Amino acid sequence: MKPFRSLFIAFSMYSAIPVPQVGWDREGMALPLCWFPFIGIPIGLALWGWHLLCQWLVLGRLLTAAGFTLLPVVITGGIHLDGFCDACDALASRQSPEKKLEIMKDPRTGAFGVMGVTGYLLLTCGVWDSFLFWWEGRSFGAVCLGFVLSRALSGLAVATFPLAKQSGLVYTFAAAAHKKTVALTNGLLAVLAAGGMLALAPIPGLLGLLGASLVLLRYSLVCRGLGGTTGDLAGYFLELCELAVLLGVTLGTALEGGLG
Repeated sequence: MKPFRSLFIAFSMYSAIPVPQVGWDREGMALPLCWFPFIGIPIGLALWGWHLLCQWLVLGRLLTAAGFTLLPVVITGGIHLDGFCDACDALASRQSPEKKLEIMKDPRTGAFGVMGVTGYLLLTCGVWDSFLFWWEGRSFGAVCLGFVLSRALSGLAVATFPLAKQSGLVYTFAAAAHKKTVALTNGLLAVLAAGGMLALAPIPGLLGLLGASLVLLRYSLVCRGLGGTTGDLAGYFLELCELAVLLGVTLGTALEGGLG
């Protein structure tokens, strides 16, 4: 079990998938972020299974899209969407950086958080519905790889960005991590995921990567303004990155379908 301690910690923290519970000692906390991108694999498999089930039962496109929207939230236990909600409250407050960090720490949910999450879920469902109109299996594979890419980029950012606070979940993982190993592993996984997206669907994959790159740029600028990253900002980035990949791949698939 020792070699898999970091794997179990990563999956127990960042997913709702049942795994053996292990102690969070210093040795085990060194590499969980290396395993973080692998949580994207069961998400992609679950989406593929849902699509097959919907085809078999002849379910409507909107219901299929709703399942695609909610499955990642169910599998992750909503941890990243929770961070997205808190970040929306803080970033929309137009307060000082110090005040924004306080707002993110507040367990209460404000109006901007509710509006942000509602808008995010509606938009995601709408884009999935559009993707299903232009359905293409290779493009769907590229979207699934986006769940690995987003986590690899998130882990890379945690290992390389400064931290805005000396407390919290991200600090706990970053302080104990072998940062060079985490950065190299996540960087390699990001390259592999990006390469897989391009190999499966060149134009949709390229547009999906462009979307992810723009979100990563936005994330870096936000972190610079707040003095570093936090767990909530990491969740904010991950959710937007997944949506950007989906939107880019959908646009690329529609472009190919229209030209065809």
